[in-house]
Amino acid sequence: MRIQSNKYLQLTPSQILRLEHQGCYAADWSLVTIHKDSDLSLIRSSRFYGAVRIGELTASPGRKTGIFNSVIENCRIGNRPYISNIGGILQGIVIGNEVTIENCGRITADPEADCALGHPVAVLDETGSRPVPLYPALTSQIATLFARYPRIAEHHLLPLLKETWDLYGNGARIGDHAVVRDCTEIHNVWIDSYVHVAGATYLSDGRVINNAGQNPYAYIGSGVNAKNFMIVDGRVDAGCLLRNCFVGQGVELSKGFSAHDSLFFANSSCECGEACAIIAGPYTVTMHKSSLLIGAEYSFMNAGSGTNSSNHMYKLGPVHWGTMHRGVKTASGAYMMWEGEIGAYSLLMGAHKSHPNTSMFPFSYLFGNPDGKTIVAPALMLRSCGLMRDKIKWPNRDRRKDAKLPLHDNIHFEVLSPVTVQLMLSALPLLEQIAAAGPEAGKYVEYGGVLISPKAAARGIEIYTQAIVIYLHRILEQASEHPEWQQTSLVIPEKWIDLGGQIIPAYLIDQIKEAESFSEVTELIQNAYRHFPELEYQWVKSILTPAWEECLRNVEDYSRPFHEAIEADRQKSLDSIK
Repeated sequence: MRIQSNKYLQLTPSQILRLEHQGCYAADWSLVTIHKDSDLSLIRSSRFYGAVRIGELTASPGRKTGIFNSVIENCRIGNRPYISNIGGILQGIVIGNEVTIENCGRITADPEADCALGHPVAVLDETGSRPVPLYPALTSQIATLFARYPRIAEHHLLPLLKETWDLYGNGARIGDHAVVRDCTEIHNVWIDSYVHVAGATYLSDGRVINNAGQNPYAYIGSGVNAKNFMIVDGRVDAGCLLRNCFVGQGVELSKGFSAHDSLFFANSSCECGEACAIIAGPYTVTMHKSSLLIGAEYSFMNAGSGTNSSNHMYKLGPVHWGTMHRGVKTASGAYMMWEGEIGAYSLLMGAHKSHPNTSMFPFSYLFGNPDGKTIVAPALMLRSCGLMRDKIKWPNRDRRKDAKLPLHDNIHFEVLSPVTVQLMLSALPLLEQIAAAGPEAGKYVEYGGVLISPKAAARGIEIYTQAIVIYLHRILEQASEHPEWQQTSLVIPEKWIDLGGQIIPAYLIDQIKEAESFSEVTELIQNAYRHFPELEYQWVKSILTPAWEECLRNVEDYSRPFHEAIEADRQKSLDSIK
């Protein structure tokens, strides 16, 4: 004998007869239970199989309520649902209160389905040697840790992370006040409360997570086809095709964009093109049909039309991958043959086939010559009015804050940061050697597989020096307003890393390797974020040499020409569009 709740009762013979007169059928009416206060007139032309529990069915002002023209099997349904025109079947789903499900084909689930929890995404080299597991709290920082340090991830991070799996639950569900409408097939998908899914053609093994309460940013729209996915406060619309993907907070994928084994974080916008095995860190943007991002790590990136890459040499498979450090822009038709690294805030033009590493020369113009070699003009982007515009627009276009989301991804927006400044400091002696090579016009010096002219090196020294002085002055000025930065028990960094949009001390990686729980890992990252200003100040003090102190005494001599060059570039751009 089955024990029943006082609220949910088996149907009486007269109630069964009434439902049958209203066009309903059950393979076994004894397995169908319904809330005792329900209005049975709100159940019509529907078929029930297996154990079905239905919550309170009463008319609600301002919304439709009832179950009509649907086939339902082994479901638990909350109060005041509107389920209508389910032509295939609604099977194995836990459904919350005041949910709307209408005009759909099949919505099904396997018992205890993981809904993509822990599903590995084969980023970067596509072979699966750097897998990043999907879970609802995945951040740009954690994803980058897994991909960059696969041995640490496999032997340390992943076992700790698996201990947290119980926090996220199993089994497909449709949360309170969610709307699922005009969808063809949905299988093993967790749809969070208040989320709208409208017009998707195929969704399988995934989760759509909402952290914004009653006004969710999370959304799946028309024509979307996705398998093994997790969408956390992101939007996927207009015919996107996804396989093994994470779509993070404030991310928008639209207009037929397709991606596999890729991760998208914090305000990235992707339309029309294609992504394969990428980590799209904060503000990765690609908007053109002919653009392919493949086998690389990006952030604050803007892809021009026809941007393309190769990661397959037809020998050992697609094992090659690369990094475009933050802020890279590509011109129309730009091409990159991985492996390689592109320095931060650089402009990539032409075809680059010699696997260049320009990471030591941030803010550069990079030209591909007819032989596919890379010509570097260091520092020129620092004089671009476009870069200064980006610096302002990125924080102002944070969709996560507009949606009042709890921020998962940590982002440092400053262009001149410890990472870029340490690179410029290292580049100065290299550029001095190249500049001393000779004044011959058109002559190039090869360094680390790239070509730099002595004239370009001399100009780079000048601009880098100006930028470094401006940076040092800014940090010291800020410190004068924060006496608490003067003393800290934290270890002063010797080196910095850009970890998925957050600037961290390099020693943090060693601390993470010693963490005893995954919460400790996340706390180490958060602690570095909270204490970044004082750590940055202490680092600045540690690199101040007498020569830089002398420069700071004449800061105007460096800042004036720097800002005048940016203004001249802005005026030139304005004149060109008049």
